[in-house]
Amino acid sequence: MRPDVVARYALWSSSAAPVLLIGGWTLAAALQPGPSVQHEGYDSLRDTISALAGYGAAHRWVMTLALLGVGVCHLATARGLRPFATPARVMLGAGGAATILAAAFPLPASGASGAHQSAATVAFVCLALWPALWRHAGGRTARPPVSVMVPATLVLAALLLGFAAAVGTGVLVGLAERLAAGAQAVWPLVTVLLLRRSRATVIRV
Repeated sequence: MRPDVVARYALWSSSAAPVLLIGGWTLAAALQPGPSVQHEGYDSLRDTISALAGYGAAHRWVMTLALLGVGVCHLATARGLRPFATPARVMLGAGGAATILAAAFPLPASGASGAHQSAATVAFVCLALWPALWRHAGGRTARPPVSVMVPATLVLAALLLGFAAAVGTGVLVGLAERLAAGAQAVWPLVTVLLLRRSRATVIRV
């Protein structure tokens, strides 16, 4: 397979990632019990995605499977992005692997999990910064161009910093996480579509 060809499966895997993530957190949140005297209920603006897969969540398997699927999709997309330089593909794949680990080490019913927090942090950082390393494998002209990839990296990094600030202040943590994670899940698909439109790149099986 030519190194300047994007694998067709990368289109499917990059398309599935945002569907699994957004669909997963939407369904999982809908399955949580409402507020009661003992429990204030799940709030998507306040509470994290990880809480939906934690041991204290109802039907935690929904978000767990969604996170596992997203991680596998990122790994497949990284493998199929052959026109990109190896560091970008490795970082995207690392983000996928870390997402799988975050699902494998769920939050406890109460308190925190160092393993989950570490895996989630690696996933967020890798998935925010991988576009910065996109330079074309072999040193040829890069597609998508600098005018696309650099702003994308800045936006993803800004959303990640916004999430970190929300965690620090405790304000709208769930919303900030969804904005950052959603953008990170969508960008591989946008990248594949941009490569598909480029005359220099052909999508093949």
